[in-house]
Amino acid sequence: MARMATHLITGAGSGIGAAVARRLHARGDDLVLLARDAGRAKELAEAYPGARTLVGDLATPDRLSWAFSHQSLPDRLDSLLHIAGVVALAPVGDLTPKTWRHQLDVNLLAPAELTRLLLPQLRLSQGHVVFVNSGAGLSAHAEWAAYAASKHGLKALADALRHEEHANGVRVTSVYPGRTASPMQAKVHQQEGKEYDASRWIDPESVATTILTALDLPRDAEINDLTVRPGR
Repeated sequence: MARMATHLITGAGSGIGAAVARRLHARGDDLVLLARDAGRAKELAEAYPGARTLVGDLATPDRLSWAFSHQSLPDRLDSLLHIAGVVALAPVGDLTPKTWRHQLDVNLLAPAELTRLLLPQLRLSQGHVVFVNSGAGLSAHAEWAAYAASKHGLKALADALRHEEHANGVRVTSVYPGRTASPMQAKVHQQEGKEYDASRWIDPESVATTILTALDLPRDAEINDLTVRPGR
């Protein structure tokens, strides 16, 4: 009998992460869902019956190794899906080190540390690391300096990892969605002082489709970079 694929997902609680988790869960794949605390883990376990949870706070990447040492990690991992993220907009003149650090920790350092900790399992399965980046990972606009810097860094992490792990059979994909209808997007509009109309932006399900396409691609190819823009 074929072994079920196992995916570790960050950000499964909402937006793109929830859409991806729903799709993988519906087709019977095994899920390991990262939660920031025990309460959140309980919510995710109830939302996805049969899924395992792993508790670790992406806002404190230095503590992830310690947190995981007290829990059981999967023996093999077919994909590591970095989908969680935070955003706080402000002009450079108003950005404090605390605001910079929080976005860099969650959006860049935590994915780097998670990848480091799980690479042995990914190499064993010749697995796939997917970084859900952002259009801000390719260009930065006014008030987006800290977030865009974290996402530019995430692109560098993905590009370097792809070169390093190619010989081990580990595939690496960066997905750069434009504005996607999600709680994060609602928050961005609030920060921008704009009215939020979800129908104007990409449905998270559409981004999930692109991620599953990358995951399901036959072994003779890999999607390195995928930019997804609103179609209207």
